[in-house]
Amino acid sequence: MDTDIARRLQEVKNNLPDSTRLVAVSKFHPAELIREAYDAGQRLFGESREQELAAKVKELPRDIEWHFIGHLQTNKVKFIAPYISMIDAVDSLKLLREINKQAAANGRVIKVLLELHIAEEETKYGLSLDACRELLEKGEWRELKNVQICGLMMMASHVSDEDVIRKEFCLAADFFDEMKARYFADDDSFCERSWGMSHDYKIAVECRSTMVRVGTYIFGERQY
Repeated sequence: MDTDIARRLQEVKNNLPDSTRLVAVSKFHPAELIREAYDAGQRLFGESREQELAAKVKELPRDIEWHFIGHLQTNKVKFIAPYISMIDAVDSLKLLREINKQAAANGRVIKVLLELHIAEEETKYGLSLDACRELLEKGEWRELKNVQICGLMMMASHVSDEDVIRKEFCLAADFFDEMKARYFADDDSFCERSWGMSHDYKIAVECRSTMVRVGTYIFGERQY
């Protein structure tokens, strides 16, 4: 299907190596636009609001792999636990515990990424590198049998200086190597390095990203 969305989607994919997957960020865009991307071959989409996601899950094909990409409140986990493929921004042990609880209630194992806060500007969410080390060192996560930690995610500073962006992505990549060696050396599922968005995903690929999140470039400005 030859549409503007299909063309932009293919352009992004053409810039990605086989080792990097595209999460098409469909939050704030209607189901019909997601359907255009689906018809063009995209199966992995990112949403950040529980009610919006629930409506789209009912309306769109069942083989879509939905990622929850925004900050997730613990009281919302139960609503997405039956169907979410991955929760991309886990920033506390409390949230990990709740995901494990709700996954168990649904007879599922839910994949997650730990969110790092590396960017220079202040943000509310994400683990510092030391906090991430501490969480993993304490080891309680090993007892959470219905959660699978599959890697790390982060967002670079929203700046025009590509050197700053590259430095932050490379720091995240090096930190991934450290965590992999220390805690997940024998766990093949710990393999995701999720960084890169519409404006910086090409730099992210240079810095070993395995998963980029691109929305605005594919779908245009948010529609609601």
